[in-house]
Amino acid sequence: MSKKKKNLPEKRFLFEEVLSYLKKNSGKAFNYKQISAALDLEHSEKFKVIDVLEALKKEKLVVEAERGKYLLKGGKRLLEGLVDFTSSGDAYVAYSETENDIFIHHSKTGLALQGDTVKFTLREGFGRKKEGEIVEVVKRNKTDFVGIVQSTPRHCFVIPNHNKIHVDFYIPPDKTTKAENGQKVLIRLLDWKKEDKNPSAEIIQVFGFPGEHNTEIHAIMAEYGLPSEFPENVEKAAHLLNTAINPNEIARRRDFRNTLTFTIDPHDAKDFDDALSLSTLSNGNYEIGVHIADVTHYLKPGTLLDEEAVRRATSVYLVDRTIPMLPEVLSNFACSLRPDEEKYTFSAVFEMDEQANILSEWFGKTVIKSDKRFTYEDVQQTIESGEGLYVKEILLLDKLAKKMRARRAASGSVFFDKEEVKFKLDESGAPLGVYFKKQLDAHKLIEDFMLLANRKVAELLGKITSGETAKKPVVYRVHDTPSSDKMSALSDLVARFGYKMNLKTKKAVTDSLNTLLRNVAGKKEAGMVELLAVRSMPKAIYTTHNIGHYGLGFDYYTHFTSPIRRYPDVLVHRLLEAHLQDKTYSNEKELEELCRHSSEMEKHAAEAERDSVKFKQVEYMQQFIGQQFKGTISGVTDWGIYVEIQENKCEGMISVRDMKDDYYVFEEENFRYIGRNTRKIYALGDEVYVEVRKADVLKRRLDFIFVRKPKMDSGTEKKSLNPDFDFDTLPIEKSKHVREGNFSETNEKTSKEKKHKRKK
Repeated sequence: MSKKKKNLPEKRFLFEEVLSYLKKNSGKAFNYKQISAALDLEHSEKFKVIDVLEALKKEKLVVEAERGKYLLKGGKRLLEGLVDFTSSGDAYVAYSETENDIFIHHSKTGLALQGDTVKFTLREGFGRKKEGEIVEVVKRNKTDFVGIVQSTPRHCFVIPNHNKIHVDFYIPPDKTTKAENGQKVLIRLLDWKKEDKNPSAEIIQVFGFPGEHNTEIHAIMAEYGLPSEFPENVEKAAHLLNTAINPNEIARRRDFRNTLTFTIDPHDAKDFDDALSLSTLSNGNYEIGVHIADVTHYLKPGTLLDEEAVRRATSVYLVDRTIPMLPEVLSNFACSLRPDEEKYTFSAVFEMDEQANILSEWFGKTVIKSDKRFTYEDVQQTIESGEGLYVKEILLLDKLAKKMRARRAASGSVFFDKEEVKFKLDESGAPLGVYFKKQLDAHKLIEDFMLLANRKVAELLGKITSGETAKKPVVYRVHDTPSSDKMSALSDLVARFGYKMNLKTKKAVTDSLNTLLRNVAGKKEAGMVELLAVRSMPKAIYTTHNIGHYGLGFDYYTHFTSPIRRYPDVLVHRLLEAHLQDKTYSNEKELEELCRHSSEMEKHAAEAERDSVKFKQVEYMQQFIGQQFKGTISGVTDWGIYVEIQENKCEGMISVRDMKDDYYVFEEENFRYIGRNTRKIYALGDEVYVEVRKADVLKRRLDFIFVRKPKMDSGTEKKSLNPDFDFDTLPIEKSKHVREGNFSETNEKTSKEKKHKRKK
């Protein structure tokens, strides 16, 4: 009962108050606690609301929408969720209270756009359990979109690039910025009224005409909100930093300047954020230091530089450029562990024996002076030949890394060694050739020591179980256990190729995955099986709630080793420093929000990187229209078959409507098409021959058609995919940004290819 009206006739007043509240909030369901709080009732009177609600239910004035929650009868219950459109304009809303997403017919999507948070009502569907209708947009996912100008003397519209943005945007005459018909532009949503068929927007940037290198790359950057340069005040703040090495600061640090130290990085790297040191102790054991650039010495919380780093959250590696998290003054100079320069570092130092057992560990601020900058090629050659600078030290580190790797495999790590597609570009950005980066021993050496440092820092911060420090939050990199449904689906699929999986226990699943990946290596179905195995895994994310890292087999794991290019690593450096000084840095709520933002920006970065590679693949294949290639079926959907060309990993699609030699029936459960008359089968993993029919740069799409085995395999040469191109001179290293066991940076289909698999 309301504190202000507690002298009124109690039962009738409460009855009317509750009913009035539900009327005012028609469409929403509440439990007795929520209603009591809204009516400001005293604690002793809250339970009377239960009786009132039951009385209202008996009088058929309210309905119990779900257990313990009531809403006004006749008022449609308003639910909230995230909307995900299909290319057809229909949509699904992810809603936490149901296992399946709610289907929204394209005529019932209201004013929603892709990714928006919306309110919707449920209604009875035909042939479905539940359908809905969107009635309100709670929050826009984004307001900036990339598209093509389509103008006439009277009207101007922009056709969005993204196939999940299902409406065109009207551009008022005074908002066109004189963009020309056919140009690619960036627009900003202005308004979308219920009475308007199209939302209105303004053009805020003109990229140029489609198909040009700079136009497409800048459009990709804009699509994902990636900045092209640092704000002037941020650059100024970076240049005002005192980056000189100070003797007083050196005195506060452990000095490794006279210990053999070197970096190992890609041949074209400009920022070196990790180094290894090695020395032999008097007891015969080895002291190995993992030294990481001390970014937090310069990057202070609350500054312009820090705010910009938070906003970016990660460096992005597009096909032709890097978009750094930090200004060049820091990333390429002050924090970069360049040879023969004294640098501040934050280090994890381990005492190891011959079997790579860790006998002691130390963490703290250090100063180093790198003796040598190695490339992966240098170190790989030394490992293979047994010759070269610091050969004894490199071979020892390689031996220790292999022992750690074997131990990791035995404890449950899953090993993915998928090749990366890379392009050789000319000065204008045009692709000259395709090559692949493989992960060899040199990469694995670095990866194993980085994994060790990351794991040990996470254990140090996370294993505290008592005292005040137990309340201190930690930023983890976590990777959840794959669902049994996805593992069963993967097992069923690879069984078609003769591979068996044991799914009885977590350990059995891990062993089966590793065995599968080893057995499939080098075979025609390798790429497809590896990709499906990766897709069966959940995405790794940042969070303060530790669930371990399934893919690596670690109970505790974080990211400590790349603060130049990942903001979570900056957070971990601050947390570790605070721990070593017995202080507290930040709180769980703030850190969790930064984790969520970092995970989201990481996702955007991966999608932008994939789009830039896809653009180059399509641009590159334009020269091969009409030519035929051997490929492997990499995807089978109800709208067509995807084929990956074996020699260059470029993927295209054969539309069902172009399979004209028969009427083909799609068998979703078996990932295949069967010809009704010929009984010809096209199944996932099959080796086929295709002809390049179209390379559409605007849509970043390759269209193929099936052909019989071409004459080229019986002696006739086809045009080389890489004319006048020497592949022996190309680098072999794996990109630095995926070398530390991240399970989120994986190739996926485009949004259209990830369309919901629901029967309509």
